[in-house]
Amino acid sequence: MSVVDACVPGCGADEANLLDAPRPIRIIRSNIADPSEFASEIAHADVIFNLAGEISHSRSMEDPLRDLELNTIAQLKFLSAVSSLRRGVRIVYAGTRQVYGPAAVLPVAEDAPINPTDFNGVHKRAAEQYHLMLSRMGRLDAIVLRLTNTYGPRLGLHAQGQGFLSVFFKRLLAGQDLEIFGDGSQLRDPIFSGDVVNAFLLAGIVPQPRHRIYNIGGPESLTLTQIATLLRDEISPTSTLSYRPFPADHLAFDIGSYTSDSRLIHRDLGWQPAVPFLSGVRQTLAWFLQGAAWA
Repeated sequence: MSVVDACVPGCGADEANLLDAPRPIRIIRSNIADPSEFASEIAHADVIFNLAGEISHSRSMEDPLRDLELNTIAQLKFLSAVSSLRRGVRIVYAGTRQVYGPAAVLPVAEDAPINPTDFNGVHKRAAEQYHLMLSRMGRLDAIVLRLTNTYGPRLGLHAQGQGFLSVFFKRLLAGQDLEIFGDGSQLRDPIFSGDVVNAFLLAGIVPQPRHRIYNIGGPESLTLTQIATLLRDEISPTSTLSYRPFPADHLAFDIGSYTSDSRLIHRDLGWQPAVPFLSGVRQTLAWFLQGAAWA
């Protein structure tokens, strides 16, 4: 197995996350925009799991050209090389629910309108289309998984812009209070990282996918207040919750409530989320309390 990571500042790379991975494993510090650095690995790959890119919505609005470079230009260079060096290889791409934008109907299915509210969503949508177009041409065999808010052991607490769950965990582990933007009624369906891994593995081995795009959502729809309260009660019961209006720069790309309709991948691949939120929180907390560096 080979792992390619340019360790772009702010994108959460941490080599310690691979300590428990099966060996042998080769770590290649290279940007996917320069695939010549790992051409041999591409040429001999059986499956490629493509998780490269920037995920921060706020950072994409502050520096859209940076997001463009990481999420589209680098992806196009990489996929062009893959389609030449390993034509027709299965590649599973980590997409995002952000491409939908504000939901007209909940839960959101794969055929819902595409209306991203920030540069990150626009650029991730473009990367999806690169995968799909090259698959239609027979140059790749791609599957896109649109992920909802993901959490679990090894959650990136150091990097900025990794989402509200990262912020909540980090603040509560430090015994700090939580501040929620808005009135706390916005819905989310957090998904445990282990469930996401299982979805990627199934997508990597299905011989003839019936569809190319699947939503990957958690087992429960919870309000931000419910999420914050559950986390507070488990991690730091003395911390308080408070509310504040959305900052103007965040309100511009807020999508409101979102929950995933994941029935399609269940019908096609037999996948469904197995870890309830409270159980996932306890597993995540146990990992951080085992001495993991998070502060």
